[in-house]
Amino acid sequence: MAVARTDAELVARVRSLRPLLREHAPRTEQQRRVVPEVATALTDTGIHRMNVPRRYGGYQSGLRTQVDAVAEIAAACGSTAFKTVIQAGCSYIAALLPDEAQDEIFTSPDVKVGGTLIPDATAVRADGGYVVNGTSGFATGCHDADWHLLTVRVESGDGPPEVLWTAVPMAELEILDDWHVSGLAGSGSNSVVARDVFVPAHRALPIGPLLAGEFPSKRSADDPFYRMPVLLMFCVWTAPNALGLARSALAEFTERTHRRGITYTFHERQSEATVTHLQVAEAALKLSCAELLTGDFIGVIEARAASGEPHPPEERARIRAQNGHVARLCKEAVDLLGSASGASSLHLDVPIQRAVRDLNALSLHSFVNPATNLEIYGRVLSGVDPGTPFL
Repeated sequence: MAVARTDAELVARVRSLRPLLREHAPRTEQQRRVVPEVATALTDTGIHRMNVPRRYGGYQSGLRTQVDAVAEIAAACGSTAFKTVIQAGCSYIAALLPDEAQDEIFTSPDVKVGGTLIPDATAVRADGGYVVNGTSGFATGCHDADWHLLTVRVESGDGPPEVLWTAVPMAELEILDDWHVSGLAGSGSNSVVARDVFVPAHRALPIGPLLAGEFPSKRSADDPFYRMPVLLMFCVWTAPNALGLARSALAEFTERTHRRGITYTFHERQSEATVTHLQVAEAALKLSCAELLTGDFIGVIEARAASGEPHPPEERARIRAQNGHVARLCKEAVDLLGSASGASSLHLDVPIQRAVRDLNALSLHSFVNPATNLEIYGRVLSGVDPGTPFL
């Protein structure tokens, strides 16, 4: 399959894969990683090029295109969508590394870059770089990644440690078989281990300056696409995972109500019951609100990128809160539909039970968690410190 050439074509190609992704979703979950035929088919669409610089053959796709494409994947398989989200985000971050490192990483526009933001590994300064050791959990998509952005702490005698993203070839890391979970089980978010891995200095990206909008790439520095705040971009990438899961659950629920009754009642078709009408309407409105919130913060991020104006702290906090609320609304909608689907929906071959578990897992992600994000926004609105630098 030839890769997409336009944003619209990319979304159409991804949409055409939904039957394949849906067919393999149970096996993806069972094997705890995206199965090879699905991974290959997605690569062929060009999905991994969304945030790769054009100078390396990437697309630098518009934000709405990225949302639409990820939502199409999530509608068929939440785990596959989450893997895509992390690799899309890490490709964006890789484009902020020193240009020398980018030349090493982007040898193909379809390169897969994974990574984590939890600094569990440590690094010691060495001649020309760092020696890295330690285990890092939640390395989503590590099985088919080419590179991994390993977050490390560089201890110093004075003050807090410096935190870096270090770009490491996946071949230099060990993957632990420890991803045994109830939601997003097919995302392949195993732990990876570094044992005396040497990372050249040009493959290190200080996270502190990055949060302030400073990064070492000279070629990306003047490109508005790469001036968008990384943490707000993660809102752009995770929201469609929730939207796609909720859309597919609503469609499946509606279709099933015409094929099944409500046990121990006179309703031969669930679609005839008043309670069903209330449930489906409430779920649909929650989804609509989530879509409107997503569209709102995407518009804000795009407008700031076009104008070159920075996001005020309150706006950053609001976007994080909106992203968390999108996840909450979608989870509430799918929980409602799941509870109305009857005991037959507990079977593993009924997709709605997987959507319930996947949305629960997504909502537990530390950057998505609705309660945490509400607290941060509330603190800013109340005129106190947000309590985190991750805005």
